[in-house]
Amino acid sequence: MVSQDCTTLADDEVVERVLGGETRLFELLMRRYNQRLFRAIRSVIPDDLEAEDVLQDAWVRAYEHLEQFESRASFATWITRIALYESMARVRKARRFTSLEESEAPIPANGLRSNGEDPEQQTLRAELSREIQSAVDRLPKNYRSVFVLRDVEGMSTAETADCLDLSEEAVKTRLHRSRALLRHDLEAIVGPPLTEVYPFLGHRCDRILARVMERIARARSGAGRD
Repeated sequence: MVSQDCTTLADDEVVERVLGGETRLFELLMRRYNQRLFRAIRSVIPDDLEAEDVLQDAWVRAYEHLEQFESRASFATWITRIALYESMARVRKARRFTSLEESEAPIPANGLRSNGEDPEQQTLRAELSREIQSAVDRLPKNYRSVFVLRDVEGMSTAETADCLDLSEEAVKTRLHRSRALLRHDLEAIVGPPLTEVYPFLGHRCDRILARVMERIARARSGAGRD
């Protein structure tokens, strides 16, 4: 378990201490960015379970190449680029160049429930959230990634451009077009905020964290025997 005193450490400090041997602190980075990375990956990979698998690979790759991180860019941007690279590599490997299909994975109730909602309200809220998520899934992939990073995750135009290797003008254009497409698709829907698209909280975050740390521990153990 990571000490509560460490939770306020800046990303750069955490990276430095992990490289110094405090491997367990890698959990801090995962908890900070698990949801962002899952959403970025999910904007490319149309399946929740496969997106989780890619997320694990992205974190393991980041750990293996942590010494390559340079503070000139933020850790958030660096790790998001890795996640998107892993996503694109998975798509290329599987030769999935067809249109992405609508995900039918259920939205976890714990990501939707708020205090005071009765079962009927919760059901309606879940349905509206599925409608919004399905509408985001229907966006063309190039627009969807920009939309998720900018409007769902709240990244700046510059950060999004850096993550996707685009010009800032291209980001602005794609964001405008994605918003227009969504507005047309959802003009009659009033539902939960966009921050609930592709939720990745609670048990899902814990599960990925445990798996990644287990893989890192196995790799360290194997390296120690060499």
